[in-house]
Amino acid sequence: MKFDKLIHKRSSSLAVLVDPDKFDKELIKLLKKSSVSFILVGGSKLKRNNLKETVKAIKRITKIPVILFPGDESQLCKEADGIFILSLLSGRNPEYLIEKQVRAAKKIKELKLKTFPVAYILVDTGSKSVTQKVSKTKPLKGEQKILDTMLAAEQLGFKAVYLEAGSGAKQQVNAALIKKASQSISIPLIVGGGVSSASGAKKAKSSGANVVVVGNALEKNKLLIHALSKVFV
Repeated sequence: MKFDKLIHKRSSSLAVLVDPDKFDKELIKLLKKSSVSFILVGGSKLKRNNLKETVKAIKRITKIPVILFPGDESQLCKEADGIFILSLLSGRNPEYLIEKQVRAAKKIKELKLKTFPVAYILVDTGSKSVTQKVSKTKPLKGEQKILDTMLAAEQLGFKAVYLEAGSGAKQQVNAALIKKASQSISIPLIVGGGVSSASGAKKAKSSGANVVVVGNALEKNKLLIHALSKVFV
């Protein structure tokens, strides 16, 4: 699997985030006939220690690429097709900026996982997210601060920027911010958190998101995937 063919600035695609604690194989079966480009697997804090089993179960059902989206250094397995190396640039907690990545580095190399460095930026949408609670960081406020952080991420060599409203967010990232963000960087823009409808996904896509990630909404209503797929045909 080549990340640059899956995630690039020239198109918009749909990704689904699967939390192993809430794994639903019936949803994965529906994804087989959808326009989903890849599946992210991981969570802010896992309780069931079943990441490997979840990845294996997904791969038994579908050939859609599976990419690890780790909340910490324990969320690793060789069965995945690759991994997002996330650095929480919106916060100033060294644990999520670099420390967890250092702890995971040797194992990632041993597992021979294909890596894709992603600048993870939590933005303020008015409610406290799970990501904020777990990472003990505050989301970024102020449009210029967010845009400058994204530009710094590109200059530091990250391959993509992930604008995150936070797991379980009541609102998704503002369309105007997505548009300015997309125009301000030359690397792909991933947008997630709070996307709970096809219209919301369409708004993010039309504003310039290169990848729109949906997670919680599909946990609540797996049939939403049909409407979402039509947006990304």
